[in-house]
This record gives sequence, C-alpha cells and structure tokens, in this order.
Amino acid sequence: MLPVLMLVVMFWSTGLQAAVTDEPPGSDVRLVDEGSRCAGRVEIKHQEEWRQLNSYIWNVKQAAVSVRLVEGAGLCSGRVEVRSDQSWVSVCEADFDRLDAEVVCRELGCGPPSALQGALYGEGKGPLWDKEFQCGGTESHLLDCDTSDSARNTCSPDSAVGLTCISDVRLVDGGSRCAGRSEIKHQEEWRRPNSGYKWNMKQAAVVCRQLDCGSTWSIKHAAIVCRQLDCGSAVSTKVYDGDVDRPAWWLESDCAGTESALGECGYVSEGFNTSSIVEVICSESVRLVEGAGLCSGRVEVRSGQSWVSVCEADFDRLDAEVVCRELGCGPPSALQGALYGEGKGPLWDKEFQCGGKESRLLDCDTSDSARNTSSPGSAVGLTCSVQDVRLVDGGSCCAGRVEIKHQEEWRQLYSRFTWNMKTAAVVCRQLDCGSAVTTRGYDGDENRPVWEFESDCAGTESALWDCGHVREGVNTSYMVEVICSDLLFQPGISLSSSMLGVSQDQQQGLQVFRDHSFTITCSIQPQYPGGSFHLTFTGSNTTLRHTLTAVNHSANFLFPAADHAHQGNYSCVYEVYVFSHNFTSESELLSLTVAANPLPAFIIRVVVLLTLLTPSTALYLYFKTPRKPTERGSMELVSLHSSSEAGPGEERAAQRMEQEESAV
Repeated sequence: MLPVLMLVVMFWSTGLQAAVTDEPPGSDVRLVDEGSRCAGRVEIKHQEEWRQLNSYIWNVKQAAVSVRLVEGAGLCSGRVEVRSDQSWVSVCEADFDRLDAEVVCRELGCGPPSALQGALYGEGKGPLWDKEFQCGGTESHLLDCDTSDSARNTCSPDSAVGLTCISDVRLVDGGSRCAGRSEIKHQEEWRRPNSGYKWNMKQAAVVCRQLDCGSTWSIKHAAIVCRQLDCGSAVSTKVYDGDVDRPAWWLESDCAGTESALGECGYVSEGFNTSSIVEVICSESVRLVEGAGLCSGRVEVRSGQSWVSVCEADFDRLDAEVVCRELGCGPPSALQGALYGEGKGPLWDKEFQCGGKESRLLDCDTSDSARNTSSPGSAVGLTCSVQDVRLVDGGSCCAGRVEIKHQEEWRQLYSRFTWNMKTAAVVCRQLDCGSAVTTRGYDGDENRPVWEFESDCAGTESALWDCGHVREGVNTSYMVEVICSDLLFQPGISLSSSMLGVSQDQQQGLQVFRDHSFTITCSIQPQYPGGSFHLTFTGSNTTLRHTLTAVNHSANFLFPAADHAHQGNYSCVYEVYVFSHNFTSESELLSLTVAANPLPAFIIRVVVLLTLLTPSTALYLYFKTPRKPTERGSMELVSLHSSSEAGPGEERAAQRMEQEESAV
C-alpha cells in the first residue's frame, strides 16, 4: 500500500485572503487548511470528487505560482514579476534593492543574490508595479515586507529589474567550481544527493561532477547540472562507490535534460547514508547549443560572465578538432556558418589558433581577430561525429551485437534490466540507420568482458550517452542485438543496349534508339544470400513493376525493342528476408528517353545482321531483303525476362527482325 503523501505549497499573493473552498471558477486544483487560497495542502478534482494529491514526481514546476523570475535561465534567475490583481507586472529597479532581492531568492529556494540590475532580463509588457518594497532582508516571503508608495514619477523602459540568485547546487573537491562531487542545499544543509532509480544523465546535465544518484544516472542529468552552474556542456559522467557512507538528500527526479535547474524536475526529501557517487565533468569554457545532442550545435565560448558565439572566420577545422575532443565526441564532420542559427549579442573578438592536438580550447593560442565586422550568417556551427557505439557480426553496420567504446576500449554491452525498444531506437538514430526494427538480449557461447549500461531512454535522444551511463561490468556471455531498418546497401542501376543503340544526352539523360533492344541491370554489394529485385517503371500514363530473383546479387531486365512507351523513370528495389523480417532498399532513379533512329530502319537492320551473322549468310539475306522497309506499329511495354532465361539479347533481337523481314 502506497504511503500517504501530502503536498503543502505556500504561494505568494497580493494579500487577499480567501476561504479554503474559494478556488477559482472552473478550477480542478485547490489548496486547503492554511487560511488562504494560495497556501495549503494540494487537492485535485477528478470525476466530480476532491481528493488530496499523492505524487512522487511533484516538483517546483507544478508549484511555481509565487513572486516569480521570468525570461531567465531557470527558477533562480530572471526579471522580477509580482502579482497585481489577476496579472503579473514587472518591478522598477528604483523600487527594489538588495535586501528585497535576498528575500525573493530565499522565498524561491535559491541561494543569495549574485546580480541585480535593470533590464538584465529584458523589459516587461504593460505597466510596472507602483509600490516600493522595504524589506529588511531576513523575511521569508516578499509578502512579509513593508511597502510604500513609489517616490518615482516615471520608470524608464529599461528599468524593469532583473535578478540572479546563486544556485542551490554545487560541485566540490574538483579544483574548479565546474568540477567535483555534486552537493545540493536543502533545509540550510549541504549534502550529496541520492536519487534512487530515477536519476540519469538528464539530471546530471544540471550539476557537473560526482553526484550520488542511484543506478540510472545519465548524461541528461549531467547536462542539467552543467547548465545550472553555467559551466558549459556536460562532457562525461559516471557512477561509482566511494570509500565511506555519508548522509545524502533523496532527490526524486523526472527530468527531460532540457531543464535549467534540478529543481525544475525533482524534489528533495530526507535520504539515507550511502557511499554511491555520481561524477560529472563540464566543459566550463566552451559549449554547443541549439543542436540535436551534446555533440552538435552553435559554438559558444565564455566571455566574462556571459556566453558568446564565434565568427566562422575565426574558427577553423583544427579548432573544431579540439572542441570535439574536449566535449568527449568524435572528430568534426561538419563546420559551417549559421549551421545552427545565429546567437544573440556580440561575437567573440579573438581568433583561435589551435594546433589540433590540445585537450581544451583554453589551451589554444588566440590573437586579435583580423575582421572588422562579422556578417549575420557567420556564427559558426559544428557537428562532431559520435563514434562510441557499433553493431557487429550482423552482416551490416546497421545490424548485429551492440558494442560500446568506453575508456578507449570496445566491449559488448550488458544491459539485462533496462534495455528496450526505446533504447534500441537511440542506437539506430545514432548510427544513422533509420528506425529500430527489433532488439533482443540473449546468452552467447562464451563469457567476455562487458561494459554495463544503465539506461533511461525516451527513444527520442540523439545518442546513448544522452540517456544512460556506463560502468565496469563482470565477464558474461549475455549480449544485446539490435536490427535497424536501413541495414541494406543501396542497389545500383545501369543501362546497356545493342550496337549503336544508346547515347548520353546532356539535356535528357540516357537515350536509346527506337527498335533497339536494351537491358536494365540491378545489382547490390554482397551482404545476405538470396533476395529479389523489383524493377519499377513510371511513365507519363502508367506505372509497372516486374520482379526477378537475384542471381549473384544482380538481375538483368531485357527489353527486346525500344519504343516510346518505354520512356520514363526506372528504379531498382532490392528485397531480402533476414532476421525474420523483409528489408528493402531502393536505387537512384534512371531517366530514359527513346529517340528516333539516326539512320533508316533498313540500314540499321542490315548493320545489325552483318554484325551478328556470318558474312555469307549476311550477304544472302541482304539480296533477299525487299528494298521498301515496312512500317512498324507502336509496341506496348513488354513483359520483362532475365537474360539468363532467354539467351543473349542480340541473338533474340536478330531472330525477331529475321521473322519480320520474312513475313514481308
């Protein structure tokens, strides 16, 4: 039986008192037993019945209707807004000082204020708050502070006050504020967090190194940690047992990895002593933003207390190699201005001069940029390759046993309890192999060293490290197999014709001459035995499909005599049944036109016959052939036959023409 969990939430309002049952009209949530509609135990209405809420995933996102900070990086930064009647209004910088800021930061559960400035987080819309706060700095809520009528006559457009509070998470013992063991502050006490089975790289994305968070911590969690500490991108994370049990805060989380702070996707409660530690390493000085994962995005570097984009002219491939290495990714695969959009504000004013072998971008030399200006589309974007997962022994790079690379060593993956189709989908996407068709775990013939992989994947991530973490595993014969949809090579398609019968026209593509035989050949690189080829024809008024069994990984589709009905687009589709599924792959299109004969049909027939037959027979047929050529009607697209079944194409064409001439 689940324990009863009561959620008591204290909300700030303008001081209006209401009966506990006086919820807003049409509302399906209310707060009770605290004397105000903005404070108390949470109840929700379902099927016309009010009941208290029982939730293990309740967090600040659901509760945040207090004074608030908006347009910032998270719950602890943004433009200060307070509720005025039924709307939110910004506060003028002149009416809000550091003592007021200390109260707001405390009320929001953040650390003390670190920055307070007008227009720090943009301008609000509409009127501003018309009172001056007079807090002493020790109050628990802004509601407890005295106020007075504002002494100002006007408030300039850039005066809406912005506030940044110090975070409630930190990294210690790592030699830098962006490296070390993760700790969070709760009830005025710093402890390492322990997050049981819900902690993963989504949450790690927020803290940055050494976090005691149970068995499903992944790079997503590390990314949140790094973002919350303003420490760039998450480079790596791992879970291990320390030497001594220590008190821990229990952190229950449900993070997507895009949050700005751990408090947005988790809540803290009393924990227990543990020696488990999660370590996170952040890049600190460089990050990739607006990309599909940790290894792609617009390049940004730290400049003072802010992040700025880099001009394409000041960043080359050697610099990119260093950034990819620092972020724990493979070598660069794409480098281009505006590849991931434009950054806001000024650009970096230095030119990087990396040699390509440095471990960090900070280790590279720089010089003043030679550019005077940087054009709008010049903020450089970078895509690093991801080379830490592969599929082996399946006949294709998109099928087989899963192996991952960790600590420079390839081992098969062990994930008996957390592997599923969602995780397999991430593997296929990471390898650019389409979607996941099937996956399974099974025992092999011999024990091997493995990397144990704990995952919490939603199936939409770009790489495995976005939703899981690796640790040392014991030798085992257990292995994981993944089959992706794009496991086949792309087949080839080619055209050949009888003598004098094919040409390449720059305007129209491939041409064959009317009345000449031609052959379309479909082929594919050897992967799996058997299979068949489907030749698809699309003309102006018709679509036809013909099938031949593959012989030596190819098939020849013969057309005895070209006609205008053969004009159109052709493609080869290879189909094979493997891994208990049918897989297909399609070639590029072949565009074909049929041109009129450049010579009279009679002369062409003679040349063909002279080529195919013996000289004496050719002379005999020449003198027996009538001098007036016959007209031939337009032929339909004939059924296609394999040349291996019907004999050489040239012989069949000659026999056909001989029969026609004899009939005249």
